[in-house]
Amino acid sequence: MPKQERADAARNRQAVLQATERLLVERGGDHVSLDAVAAAAGVGKGTVFRRFGSRAGLIRELLEERSRTLRENVTGGPPPLGPGAPPRERLMAFLHELAGIGEQNAALLSAHEVACADHKHEDPSYRFWARHIANLITAERPDVDADFLSHAILATFDADLIRHMQREGKSFAEAVQAMARTLLDR
Repeated sequence: MPKQERADAARNRQAVLQATERLLVERGGDHVSLDAVAAAAGVGKGTVFRRFGSRAGLIRELLEERSRTLRENVTGGPPPLGPGAPPRERLMAFLHELAGIGEQNAALLSAHEVACADHKHEDPSYRFWARHIANLITAERPDVDADFLSHAILATFDADLIRHMQREGKSFAEAVQAMARTLLDR
């Protein structure tokens, strides 16, 4: 059974994550340090360091927080995200939701790309996304290299690309789904 988090620790965790998100939007990922986050959250730098270990750990945890609901819906929610829908339908629904997270969190994705660049493929959120996409592709098209395609699809989740498409008034979610349909059809 997981250890219950103390109420003050839970409040501090939420304050730190909210401060990090706010600073990412206001300043961009390059200008968010543990010192700045601690000051904005009203906690000591040691509190942030002990909880998250590093800037990369903090960014990774914020991304995990943003993707938790999606993961829960994929593993036990209703179709089409959850079990019970055909693989293609599940993949399209998943990519739509994941693209929505990307569109709403471009600054976070940008910071994640920099902070976790050396270990991106070991990140828990990324590993879950890649495995889920690969499983759905395999179920739909067992004749293709699903692992490679899952990474190729996730490579399009580039913060600069998302922001560029937003400036152009284009939907990143629609573009990702069109790309996935094309890949599966060929």
